[in-house]
Amino acid sequence: MDQRHRHRGIAASLLGAAVAHARSHGATAVEGHPVDTDAVRAAKVSGSAPFTGTMRTFLDVGFSEIARTYPSRPVMRLEL
Repeated sequence: MDQRHRHRGIAASLLGAAVAHARSHGATAVEGHPVDTDAVRAAKVSGSAPFTGTMRTFLDVGFSEIARTYPSRPVMRLEL
């Protein structure tokens, strides 16, 4: 993605809409498996690494970390 289109809140808006959709269909919680970009050990993070979102975005929407499947992969949960 072109760098000029980053940091505009699009990911947070999409995640918020997904949460609203889940809530409106009776979900009691939503979980996600984003990447913790601060914990990635590679010198350069591949473009596909944050495909599932970033931990910062999930935190901004109100999710909490409940576990880790890998040092850079938190399990995030939002109780509805």
